[in-house]
Amino acid sequence: MKPAEIIERMRVAGRVAAQAMAAAAAVVAPGVTTDEIDRVGHEFLLDHGAYPSTLGYRGFPKSLCTSVNEVVCHGIPDDRRLEDGDIVNIDVTAYLVLDGVGVHGDTDATYPVGEVDEESRLLIERTHEAMMRGIRAVRPGREPQRDRPGDRVLRAALRVRRRPRLHRPRHRHRLPLRARRPALRRRPRYETVIEAGMTFTIEPMLNLGTPDWDMWDDDWTVVTRDRRRSAQFEHTLVVTDQGAEILTLP
Repeated sequence: MKPAEIIERMRVAGRVAAQAMAAAAAVVAPGVTTDEIDRVGHEFLLDHGAYPSTLGYRGFPKSLCTSVNEVVCHGIPDDRRLEDGDIVNIDVTAYLVLDGVGVHGDTDATYPVGEVDEESRLLIERTHEAMMRGIRAVRPGREPQRDRPGDRVLRAALRVRRRPRLHRPRHRHRLPLRARRPALRRRPRYETVIEAGMTFTIEPMLNLGTPDWDMWDDDWTVVTRDRRRSAQFEHTLVVTDQGAEILTLP
């Protein structure tokens, strides 16, 4: 559990991350490079007293992750130009030092580029719905022997996978500084009870095709094995007595 003063600092970091996300998303359009998206996000974070947590983490070379179409996660921005009909996920993590204490705010979202087909629109819509259902399922004090909290959150998130048929990628997510709480796994290794004051992220990824994946030689970029599209959303939250408060809102 985090003390109230740390949670308040995380609210600030989460707000900056959300605002950086909005600034980066505002430039998404056909013809824009993912490097340009990265530049906008990077400059916004620095201008607001934050540092991009991903930059330099285990050698990651950029300030944001930009995952286009079949890229499930950890796409590295480059000179690729977005095309009309693409979808792109932007992942932002802001690091702030406030009163001598460093905290992170982590969020991501998937955006259409120009006019997308109906299948891609539904993929984006239902992945976002999965995240929100997972967040709404968070409650403190559940007894893991009778109602494992991670199972409840996951089941709530995955109820949206119908029409079109969507799949969860079969891989262990390695995003820098990800909170890996056992309460968010399908079969928790530990019987962790969700308690007020806990902070973590909820981050569903859904694919249009197979759940299988490949990793590029850069050791970061994860793509769907059948090269069909994938979408992803994420918020950082804190558990309250009533449920969950989203920290990564502008």
